[in-house]
Amino acid sequence: QVQLVESGGGLVQAGGSLRLSCAASGRTFSAYGMGWFRQAPGKEREFVAGISWNGDSTYYRNSVKGRFTVSRDNGKNTVYLQMNSLKPEDTAVYYCAARADMWTMVRGREPDYWGQGTQVTVSS
Repeated sequence: QVQLVESGGGLVQAGGSLRLSCAASGRTFSAYGMGWFRQAPGKEREFVAGISWNGDSTYYRNSVKGRFTVSRDNGKNTVYLQMNSLKPEDTAVYYCAARADMWTMVRGREPDYWGQGTQVTVSS
């Protein structure tokens, strides 16, 4: 089992920044690719960004490219999502997730583990 706990969400004005963190415990964190998903009210959940187990590969959906950066620190069992130039349309509950191969999450496979989510609200 892997337990994931997100933090860092909040209310920010458009153009502002937030950094989300996801702390993992349990099985070997470094064995897992990690992903960030989000779900806005009335919308489907979408994959936002992902990072491979060793950090060598990353993925971003087009709408966040150049604004969001995913990173991880395997020594701290933590993955981060730095979000800059936030827009109202980024408002959602953000979830971190784990699966051995990050690219399978990109292709739509269900993660093995989920965090509880953290709310991000961007005001205009």
